[in-house]
Parts: sequence; structure tokens; C-alpha cells
Amino acid sequence: MERILQEIATVGHRLEAMDFKITNLATDSKSICTDIASFQDSVTELDHRLTDVEGRLNALTDRKQELQFLQNKLTDLEGRSRKDKVRFFGIPERKEGTDIRPLLRDLLSELTGLVFSPTLEFQRAYRIGPPYKDASGKTRLIIVCYLRHKQVHQLLTTACAHCEYTYEGHEICMVVDFCQKLMRNGKHSRSSDLN
Repeated sequence: MERILQEIATVGHRLEAMDFKITNLATDSKSICTDIASFQDSVTELDHRLTDVEGRLNALTDRKQELQFLQNKLTDLEGRSRKDKVRFFGIPERKEGTDIRPLLRDLLSELTGLVFSPTLEFQRAYRIGPPYKDASGKTRLIIVCYLRHKQVHQLLTTACAHCEYTYEGHEICMVVDFCQKLMRNGKHSRSSDLN
């Protein structure tokens, strides 16, 4: 019988040890469950943040497309407003007196051989910048805005075909007054922009 009592005592000790281990496992399990819940909260928060970032990124992408559309529209409008403007390089200084328009009418008829009917009419014609103080022969750019697009087209078509003009030893060049974006990108074609 003592042996049975010893066996029972041994089993009791083993049960106590198992109970202790089970208690430790339960504590560890609770700790793991708490950590998992914390991780789930973190994952949920990260998911919300990611959704917010994706929403903002989509909004930025939409804004970028809108801005690109508006930039293209602005470039088109600026190009259309400049279609009747021509830049002249190389026309000697101080030949025009107080008004450059009569000089341009005579000079363009003489250089191109074109007879404009009705006569060339300008909305504006002016040199860019102040006159040079020295007599080095430098010339300032002249910008001319014509009233009739047909005359601009006729003039530039002739200028493109002839390419080189000289007046009093100065090489004269005529180009369409393209907007900065087109000039910077080089995305213009003379024939398509003349029409």
C-alpha cells in the first residue's frame, strides 16, 4: 500500500508540475494573443494609411492630367494668339525714324518681290529692348503683329522658299513668333504652323 501511496504522491507532483506548465502556457498564450491583436491593429492602421495614400496619389494623378490638359490648352491659345506675329532679325538700327511700319512695308515688298493687296497692315510693330549705345552694328529683334493672317502666310511661305535676304549688308531673317514652350521643345513645323 505504501507503494500505491508513493505512486499517488508521484502522480500528484507530476500533476502539479503539469498544472504549473499549463498555467505558464496559458500566460504565454494570452501574451501571444495580445501581441497578435496589437499586430492586427497595426496592420489595420497601415491598411487605412495605405488606402489614404493611394487616394491622394490618385487625386495627384488626376490633378497632373488636368494640369497637362490646361498647359496644352494654354500653349495652343498662346500659339493661336501669336500666329499673326513674325520676328525679324537683322534689320539695321535707326532706319525707321519714329515709326517702323513704313520701313517694313517698303522693305518686305523690295526683298520678297510680293505685291500685297490690300497693302500690308500692322496691328503692332516694335523693336525689343533699348537701342545699343555703341555703333557696333548690332540689331535688335523686331516683332510685327499683322492684321491679316493671309498676308503673314504669303510672306512666310515666300521667306521659307527663298531662305536668305540681305539689306544694306545685313542678313535679314523672318520667323514665326512661336511661344516659349514650342521653342523650348522644338515641336513645331513651319508648314503646319503657317496655316
